[in-house]
Amino acid sequence: MPKRTAKTPNVFVALLRGVNVGGKNNLSMSELKTNLSKAGFDDVRTYINSGNVLFTSSQTDARKLETNIERLLSIQHKLECKVVVRSLSEMKKLVESLPAAWKDDESWAHNVVFLRHSIDSKNVLKELAPKPEIEKVLYRSGAVLWSVQRSEIKQSTMTKLSSRKIFQHMTVRNPNTTRKLYELMEEMAQGESD
Repeated sequence: MPKRTAKTPNVFVALLRGVNVGGKNNLSMSELKTNLSKAGFDDVRTYINSGNVLFTSSQTDARKLETNIERLLSIQHKLECKVVVRSLSEMKKLVESLPAAWKDDESWAHNVVFLRHSIDSKNVLKELAPKPEIEKVLYRSGAVLWSVQRSEIKQSTMTKLSSRKIFQHMTVRNPNTTRKLYELMEEMAQGESD
């Protein structure tokens, strides 16, 4: 498990897939925070109740961190849950690549679809098969940026995504949550360097 060293630790966010949604996979964020801290994760913080966990670690391998968190969820919380871990630098790159139009155009709904390493490829766009007349998708390393006209949401591929096998390897956040997580990670990094 990750341990603090004299070197400034790396800042990460763990995005838990499908927790506290529709009464399923209920998970207390305070209990999770306590258990992660006991397991050796440092500066553990949570953001809202949908499975966003920020932490620092001397570990640099995101795949190992994902495995460790998934194991902890299974053992401590009896929850089989996929986890996507992103570093501060990965989140910075992603947030900086969000389309400027996402902030102003209320006629479109926008989502950041975080991809597990097992499906992280531009080829995922072909498998998702969005409807170009009502949806826009862009691939970014580790994510798909997905927009759909609000008036057409019910006809979109996005609404049917949860029934597909590939959905088990992704987790969705809205742009505001994505930006806020990055801001919190930046604050944590600044706190470490002070």
